Amino acid sequence: MGPLVRGERIRRSGLRLLGTVERVRVRPELLEVVEYRKSGLSLNWVIGCPLNCGYCVRHLFDNYGMKVPVALMGEEEAAALLTGHRFFQPHVTPIQLLNRATDPMLPAVKPHLFRLLRLLDDQGLTNHVLVITRWRVEPEDCAALNALRNLKVTLLVTHSGIDDPRIEPVDSAIAATSLRTAFEHADRYRVVLYWRPIVPGLNDTDAHLDHALDLGRSAHATVFTGLFYRDAIRDYYRAQGLPEPYEAGARRKVFPERLERRILTAAAHHPEGAVLFRKTSCAVAYAHGVADYNGHYGIRELCDICPAAQLGRCATEWAPPDPNTAAALARELGGRLVAITDRAVVVAGLDEQARYLMQHSFGFQVHDVTKPHHPHRHGRADIGWPTTVEAP
Repeated sequence: MGPLVRGERIRRSGLRLLGTVERVRVRPELLEVVEYRKSGLSLNWVIGCPLNCGYCVRHLFDNYGMKVPVALMGEEEAAALLTGHRFFQPHVTPIQLLNRATDPMLPAVKPHLFRLLRLLDDQGLTNHVLVITRWRVEPEDCAALNALRNLKVTLLVTHSGIDDPRIEPVDSAIAATSLRTAFEHADRYRVVLYWRPIVPGLNDTDAHLDHALDLGRSAHATVFTGLFYRDAIRDYYRAQGLPEPYEAGARRKVFPERLERRILTAAAHHPEGAVLFRKTSCAVAYAHGVADYNGHYGIRELCDICPAAQLGRCATEWAPPDPNTAAALARELGGRLVAITDRAVVVAGLDEQARYLMQHSFGFQVHDVTKPHHPHRHGRADIGWPTTVEAP
């Protein structure tokens, strides 16, 4: 294995368990190993990463300085917590593994990833499982993924093309090689190019766009998105003297309208290049030949770049839920149903985890009435977009 970050190397030894005294110094959120996120129940029983990406969400948990991966528990306990979670539905709930506080393909981490996958697969579960990495994927890793018989596994390879080592010290060529290797060997699993974060003035030149679109040929689908620029990440940029991409932080990912237009225009000149999607679940669903489990079909402006075959799949499976059923579930979860529109179920009083449970149960968008989704920038920050009429 070559050098990682200025001579730093990833430890090859097995992971040790986080000690009792160390746990006191770790944010409580990191000790909660199961969290419901938009792309599914997220299981994070290993924390710590040496990759030093400046925009990493680990800033939000105050553990960016934790460079050596450690385990919070063993795989058997982690799998039991996942499948025993009150929101877990066999064959329905999408799952994400090790996407919050480490990279699952680090040499010390990947044996734990594969063991957890086998434990779930041996139960006959057919749930979607998303594994996101920017590190090295080897042919033997592909063989391990192909050996799984039941789970619908998607390997999402993160590639940005950012060449400023202060922001992303890891050479993007590593991810590009991993993508090609994973795609070449894919049999039972699928490969998605996770083109992110795309930031104006940083990695959005014509050359950057052309390279990523060409790279998308080595994937079953490509999803493109912007920078998650929360206040904690902005504070890190300022402390390190890094060029700030935007004037303010935002709760949602920042992806300006002009940048999207440039990417779609460039893609129109690459008819044999990447198959683009705006949303992760759309790309995952297309790669597996199934309808989108997040029900984005109701947000029709998201679908104008989707292949016709995928539109057909989503149209067949998409339908508003029964109002009485939706109202009952919202009440059971501690909130209330506000409305059901042709775009989404609108609720009040429910946190994200409860909303995602409803969303995946119905295959239909579920929105908080206090956090409206604007047309054409669905789920994106307002930065870089003109003022438009709100949509529920």
